[in-house]
Amino acid sequence: MKKQFTLFALLIINSMISAQTLTPETKTLFERLGGTKGITAIVDDVIEAHMNNPEINARFIPYQDQPERFAKIRQHTIDFFSVGSGGSVEYNGRDMTTTHTGMNISAAEYMYVMDDIMGVLKEHNIDEESKKDVLAILWSLKGAIISK
Repeated sequence: MKKQFTLFALLIINSMISAQTLTPETKTLFERLGGTKGITAIVDDVIEAHMNNPEINARFIPYQDQPERFAKIRQHTIDFFSVGSGGSVEYNGRDMTTTHTGMNISAAEYMYVMDDIMGVLKEHNIDEESKKDVLAILWSLKGAIISK
């Protein structure tokens, strides 16, 4: 009983500390990126950047001839990015390892993808802190994508 009370007290204290540090001005990364509308615009511009990037466009151009598959991948990307940035969106796609298995993506290709994404964030005037947060997410996914 004493352990349960201690755990309960710690949870209450933690909640009180969190309530004090989180102000109404605190926004999730999802909100800072413009919510669904902002993330959709970012994803669309990233796709365009990938299509125009001669170092990686061979991986993306074939989807132009598969509009239904392209639309599905686009939506999964929007949903994945939304969920990963704190949005209350449901992601129904596969995990990153399963999705990229057999693609043999190199570290260099991954860096080009990251560069395209960071360039688009700059074009969208995303603040530095949010860009750092996106970069951290991208970096955390690296192992699930490269050479799978």
